[in-house]
Amino acid sequence: MSILRWLGLQQTPTGPAGETETVRKIAAALDGMDEAKARYVAAFAYVLSRVAGADLEITAAETATMERLVKERAGFGEAEAVLVVQIAKAQHRLFSGSENFLVTREFGRLAGREEKLALVDALFAVSAADQSILQREDAEIGKIASELGLDHGDFIAVKGRYRQYLEVLKPDSPQ
Repeated sequence: MSILRWLGLQQTPTGPAGETETVRKIAAALDGMDEAKARYVAAFAYVLSRVAGADLEITAAETATMERLVKERAGFGEAEAVLVVQIAKAQHRLFSGSENFLVTREFGRLAGREEKLALVDALFAVSAADQSILQREDAEIGKIASELGLDHGDFIAVKGRYRQYLEVLKPDSPQ
């Protein structure tokens, strides 16, 4: 394997329909897991990192929340969850401009409606990890919900559960 491919900088032949390099890289780290589940977890973790990085900084609290969510969702141990989240964050830093929509679309193909709603809830949980949801994060979650084909009402219903963290609704908000 070339160093460029290992770093994720060289494209590899396309895998299953629409699968992205990011999803392949994370799924490969989950060697031994059912391929479909590995792709699902990989896309889930990447989309979490997409929202955590919306403000150009992924905090320790956001990382810990992502690890907890991946651990719960995939039934992983601590080490596996940390590995998946670290790879997802690295892939997001490197390829966010080109991969965000593609990975989200892939998650949408792999997930049912309830799983999509659970992802939106997880996105708000990651954003609220530092006790504040910035407008940029809120807007990114709305964009993701739309990319997943969810109705605006679905987005608003989930968002309502995190109302107390919305920075725009706090007094003296700088936004």
